[in-house]
Amino acid sequence: MTELDAMNANERQVFFERLRAKTPRPESELEYTSPFEMLIAVMLSAQATDVSVNKATRHLFRRASTPKAMLELGVEGVESFIRSIGLFRTKAKNVVATSQILLDEHDGQVPTSREALEALPGVGRKTANVILNTVFGDPTIAVDTHVFRVANRTGLAPGRDVAAVEEALLALTPPEFLADCHHWLILHGRYTCKAKLPECWRCVEVDVCHFKDKVMTAKKGIAE
Repeated sequence: MTELDAMNANERQVFFERLRAKTPRPESELEYTSPFEMLIAVMLSAQATDVSVNKATRHLFRRASTPKAMLELGVEGVESFIRSIGLFRTKAKNVVATSQILLDEHDGQVPTSREALEALPGVGRKTANVILNTVFGDPTIAVDTHVFRVANRTGLAPGRDVAAVEEALLALTPPEFLADCHHWLILHGRYTCKAKLPECWRCVEVDVCHFKDKVMTAKKGIAE
């Protein structure tokens, strides 16, 4: 997208005000009861749906909800709970290795710094941002496929890659919306501004959105 496609400050303000009005207290759809469970759930969610992860972790966390218990379960044990999730073998190894590091270097606690999080096996910048924002309340923005699509399609914060979109969102999002921006954009991309068929006909942002190929009726959308 070009600079001409980007929303102006007033449009961005309206965009976020509407998302806030629709979902005043957005939350992750991953199920967890502790920072450690959230960390593991996010690690497992790479190239998998939240629904599939939740189905697996409901059983996994009943058996192992701490780094010590996860380590005792071992790689094969973790695999037995997450076989329905893509890349389960690699993820199981990372979960166990991460649990070991948490015990050895962080007293069994999830670290609060980006550097320490990204040093954990299977944890990249996106996962670290999710943990920092969702668990610790930092005003960071994790750019997944939904956030990347919404930011570019609507003109909210256009960027050629994930890093550029993250930088643009952090720079352009009004401070009052930063804490919840990540969750709002994921929910908007997951349920309204969908990849294959954006449901523009029922979108609260349709008048401020810069998407040139808006689908304005459900009937037209189905036909296309």
